[in-house]
Amino acid sequence: SSVVIYAPLCLSDSHRALSVTKSNGVPCRGKVLTLDNMNPNVRRVEYAVRGAIVQRAGQIEKELKEGVKKPFTEVIKANIGDAHAMGQKPISFLRQVLALCSYPELLEDNKFPEDAKHRARRILEACGGHSIGAYSASQGIECVRQDVARYIEKRDGGIPSNPDNIYLSTGASDAIVTMLKLLVCGEGRDRTGVMISIPQYPLYSAALADLGAVQISYYLDEDKCWSLDVAELKRAVDAARQHCNPRVLCIINPGNPTGQVQSRQCIEDVIRFAKEEHLFLMADEVYQDNVYAEGCKFHSFKKVLFEMGPAYSSTVEMASFHSTSKCYMGECGFRGGYMEVINMDPEVKAQLTKLVSVRLCPPVPGQALLDLVVNPPQPDEPSYNTFMKERTAVLAALAEKARLTEQIFNEVPGVTCNPVQGAMYTFPRIALPQKAIDKAKEEGQVPDMFYCMRLLEEEGICLVPGSGFGQREGTFHFRMTILPPTEKLKIVLQKISDFHVRFTQEFS
Repeated sequence: SSVVIYAPLCLSDSHRALSVTKSNGVPCRGKVLTLDNMNPNVRRVEYAVRGAIVQRAGQIEKELKEGVKKPFTEVIKANIGDAHAMGQKPISFLRQVLALCSYPELLEDNKFPEDAKHRARRILEACGGHSIGAYSASQGIECVRQDVARYIEKRDGGIPSNPDNIYLSTGASDAIVTMLKLLVCGEGRDRTGVMISIPQYPLYSAALADLGAVQISYYLDEDKCWSLDVAELKRAVDAARQHCNPRVLCIINPGNPTGQVQSRQCIEDVIRFAKEEHLFLMADEVYQDNVYAEGCKFHSFKKVLFEMGPAYSSTVEMASFHSTSKCYMGECGFRGGYMEVINMDPEVKAQLTKLVSVRLCPPVPGQALLDLVVNPPQPDEPSYNTFMKERTAVLAALAEKARLTEQIFNEVPGVTCNPVQGAMYTFPRIALPQKAIDKAKEEGQVPDMFYCMRLLEEEGICLVPGSGFGQREGTFHFRMTILPPTEKLKIVLQKISDFHVRFTQEFS
């Protein structure tokens, strides 16, 4: 015989976990892991770039495949900087070497240029068993780290870079989170505070929530092309000292989602501020080749730091980050990246090495790809002309799309778009009628999410609302990538423009 005890449906998760169904006297309990008892920091994590709107876009794609009639035939995902998904072609040389590394028998094939074969042999010789399927050293393959150090030296006009300070990583994101893990400590008012720009890339706010750190928001100046003002940094850090211990300043240059490129003067000011306030600098420089606007130039934080002299270059602690996912490469899926640490306490550096060793190593194909990015074909090599032609074409197309995006959006009443100076996104400001704001609140949504969701349902275009990145109270934006092919981008911009006019009329 068996006795069944039914738990009432109204019980909370914690009570439900204790409810018992007895079959032959054996107790059966509810779930061990519930929303009530899981890690509360994880519940606080939000990541708008792949959030609710992207999930709905995926559902709509399935509906279209099932034959559901929509006012459009495809969903255009302009929500994320995924170049190849948007149709950008891989750079031939990068893929040739990766093909050779993946299937070394191809080294006998005459279709592959000799410089590609030379790179592949060098990488394979550095791998265990001459295979990219083997683990590497935790910090990354040594010859790749040496190539990264040489690349940084060349980029920065000869300022030395030590391969021992280079850590290869699973994209830049992994290195950023690892660095934050080292920096976060304390309880209550002693909890580590981390300064991040608003608008920001949600990796930062998500990582801080996960680690239980305190987010210190500093606002970029939209009226001055999203520039960074040290007075605003000072305001933010002084206010934060009332409730936490500010220890870290994060900078994204060129900017994501805002596309600004910082001037050399601004970088100097930020470095002085970090020294005065005793802050660890984190310089996210993954878009360093994506600079389009006249008069704008990428300056690495490291180069400026060392040119400011020993008072700064020997004291300011810093980590800078780069990736294979952006620039002209767009190789997001290979998850290649690196971090360089400057002036790090040797004992802490030993702890960093220990921490990265827990994950064994970054993906070796990503490390191989990174090596080709930092050690591309040279003028005397057979692949050079094709490589330069493809690289130049990608960056020229992005510059043209940046200009086009700004021009078309600024022709739409109620849309204001700053110049896309760099990176691969635009973050236009949208004026929303009060009735639309009221309607959004009625439906339990933030107004720019309501706007973006309507755009997705009516036009099949997936954007990320500005609220997912942070914005000044009372302003509304969306982030859109400029990556679609030029002709498709023109269609996307036209559809968004028409939708904005229609939406504004509907709620006026």
